[in-house]
Amino acid sequence: MQAQVKWVGDYRFLGLTDSNHSVVMDAKSDDKSAPSPMEMVLMGVGGCSSVDVVRILRKSRQSVSDCKVEIKAERADSVPAVYTRIHLHFVVTGRDLKESQVKRAIDLSADKYCSVSIMLGKGGVEISHSYEVVEA
Repeated sequence: MQAQVKWVGDYRFLGLTDSNHSVVMDAKSDDKSAPSPMEMVLMGVGGCSSVDVVRILRKSRQSVSDCKVEIKAERADSVPAVYTRIHLHFVVTGRDLKESQVKRAIDLSADKYCSVSIMLGKGGVEISHSYEVVEA
């Protein structure tokens, strides 16, 4: 896996992946035109976890129709302002979803499958999870 980040002006950068995708990032503190690199990290952990949860629920033959994760994070007060805590709250919607299966999917993602979450946790970030199940 490879990627490239190119400065495109002011505090904006263009990220390019080897799979031919791109994303703009903006580190300007006021009037941002795109997510900051640290916001991208949060979206990365949310995306990685969500993929796992949906995949596990589908394999468990659960009728999932929507999955959203709300992410809240705290950062250190000093430089480097790393994340110290991240909380992921999953809202999983479907028909006749078993709460035990949703919990199992989230636990498996957190403990075994989500590379981003596990990497951040090994780096000292306290990561927690919660969920709610909504009937479609």
